[in-house]
Amino acid sequence: MQNFTFYNPTRILFGAGRIADIAKELPTNARVLITYGGGSILKNGTLDEVKAALKDVTVYEFSGIEPNPTYETLMQAVELARRERIDFLLAVGGGSVLDGTKFLAAAIPFSGDPWDILAKRAKVSSALPFGCVLTLSATGSEMNNGAVITKRASDDKLAFAHRLLFPRFSVLDPTKTYTLPPRQVANGVVDTFVHITEQYLTFPVDAKVQDRFAEGLLLTLIEDGPKALQEPQNYDVRANLMWTATLALNGLIGAGVPNDWATHMLGHELTALHGLDHAQTLAIILPAMLQVRREEKRAKLLQYAERVWGLNAADDDARIDLAIEHTRLFFESLGVPTRLSAYGIGKEAIPALLSQLERHGMVALGEQGSFTLEGSRKVFERAE
Repeated sequence: MQNFTFYNPTRILFGAGRIADIAKELPTNARVLITYGGGSILKNGTLDEVKAALKDVTVYEFSGIEPNPTYETLMQAVELARRERIDFLLAVGGGSVLDGTKFLAAAIPFSGDPWDILAKRAKVSSALPFGCVLTLSATGSEMNNGAVITKRASDDKLAFAHRLLFPRFSVLDPTKTYTLPPRQVANGVVDTFVHITEQYLTFPVDAKVQDRFAEGLLLTLIEDGPKALQEPQNYDVRANLMWTATLALNGLIGAGVPNDWATHMLGHELTALHGLDHAQTLAIILPAMLQVRREEKRAKLLQYAERVWGLNAADDDARIDLAIEHTRLFFESLGVPTRLSAYGIGKEAIPALLSQLERHGMVALGEQGSFTLEGSRKVFERAE
């Protein structure tokens, strides 16, 4: 196992009805900005529930944070927060709302151009405190310090992280996911699955705890992902998926092991140029990525084949092929296509995607920093 430092200060309030407890987590006399996306939390009563819990504090609202939150929209919230002297943020929604709120937390007190936080890795010296009421299990953003923001003006989709950007608390109420459309449920399962594989399907470092933890999470997704589509109000299924998504990216399974993230980097460019859902891009890229890099990932792919999919083919190469195919078919079974062609994207799109990767410095990716633009080309071609 490799050396690591693990730190995670986020307080989790898990279970039905926990929104009622959020006022206890806020500073005295807080001026709170509630951030959210579309109208779903208005229709299902979640926003009313949040506001009832905050009846004794000053509350403002900012709506309209998009899937793949944009800098342009978020800067409107920055202006509002500065004008109204907001001192606490509360994200109500899924990973995009929470990612956007993390950007707000860093941008509101920032003295320069906030885009520099992402584009130039400008130093963040302070951030507003914030909490979360989660309504979609997917990104794990509710218990980590990372975020991804898009700038429409330049087709940039960039990630950033900072130790000051862990949520102070996150409410995880599985009942808040009951009314999600099937597409969002499926996307959440795929997103969580790939978060795990980016930290698991690398190379062995004898990290038995992390490996078994990751395998258990993958098995939970394989078992309960389809059930969530078939039984939308099965509390136990939704609870297991919600907690799995959180544990997939809160730092535990990635501590002391190599991390990849190349699949995410290629996927970001598909979203930036073609507007695909984040999870859709991951479903396209991961099977192709595993085939292209099967030799460097060979030992872990064989482990994955046996422990996760129960495959015992005598021939190692056949076992790897089957494991990758099982992965692809699992995504397809959830209704998430795994080919570029299924989204109307042809091979003529590949040069622009590669140019984007090069422009963003994504030319030495992977767990060993050896995955080049030529490798990315092969992945995109295999994903056609």
